[in-house]
Amino acid sequence: MDSNKILLVEDDKDIVDYLGSFLESEGFVVEAAAGQNEAIKCLEQKEYDLLLIDISLADGNGYAVCAAAKQISTAAVIFLTASGDEYSVVTGLDMGADDYIHKPFRPRELISRIRSVLRRTGKSGKILREGTITVDTVKGIVYKGKEEIALSALEYRLLLVFFNNKGAVLSRGKLLQEIWDVAGEFVNDNTLTVYIKRLREKIEDDPAKPQYIKTVRGVGYRL
Repeated sequence: MDSNKILLVEDDKDIVDYLGSFLESEGFVVEAAAGQNEAIKCLEQKEYDLLLIDISLADGNGYAVCAAAKQISTAAVIFLTASGDEYSVVTGLDMGADDYIHKPFRPRELISRIRSVLRRTGKSGKILREGTITVDTVKGIVYKGKEEIALSALEYRLLLVFFNNKGAVLSRGKLLQEIWDVAGEFVNDNTLTVYIKRLREKIEDDPAKPQYIKTVRGVGYRL
């Protein structure tokens, strides 16, 4: 099964870049829309599991996006709001939003809210598979065959990056961008080499001759 698909409706590019990368590293497929009109066009063309909508948009507002979503989509809705007033919260919930979270928020809290909403709306339970490797993105568990594999947080995140970009060649620079930790500290190039080595030792039958994470010399890696 594919990962849950999220439409991020946000006009702040820095938030889109950071939050989009973070959500993808957690196993979600993310698309972004900068405003009301663009978001509604996306909803008319594609199906999403969940919408993350900023209430205040340069083009229109999040309430209009939520209203349109309830007419043309089955996606769950979480509002992102910088406003803590009761009116904003009640308005969003009355329109059919499933949850809301105030900015600034902690990334892990947002992930917890997202997964809770997906469970409540019956859109969770996404399983990723490649060969004998299975990833349960809801429980955050990885199996090789029937045996559970113990991965560190960064090893797990790195594996999800490969699964979400299956077949694509990922440069070392791209991988480094994708696996920064929650505190915003970047993993350096030497550490990336160590993590790939450790991941191969855990998922490959023969780490010296990898069948999953292959090296593309001079370019990067590919699942």
